[in-house]
Amino acid sequence: MDFIDRLEPASVAALTPVAESDQFAIYAQGDDTYLLVQRHSGTPWTAVRLSGDGLCRVGALLVEAMRHLYRDMASNLSPLQRR
Repeated sequence: MDFIDRLEPASVAALTPVAESDQFAIYAQGDDTYLLVQRHSGTPWTAVRLSGDGLCRVGALLVEAMRHLYRDMASNLSPLQRR
């Protein structure tokens, strides 16, 4: 895993995003290597380079974090909690 604190947009221009949103994208670099890029227009682009295995492990951790967030938010929205 490598952190890239400044990534020029031109350096990924030839790569096709595997997944993307308005501020993030994942690019396949080849050789089982992926770049998770934060491409926010107001800040320099940053990236994390991950192996395929690392991508799967980080993905699993993100799923767990999303479950935690959902449970926390759902409990705040519960009718019992609003009383």
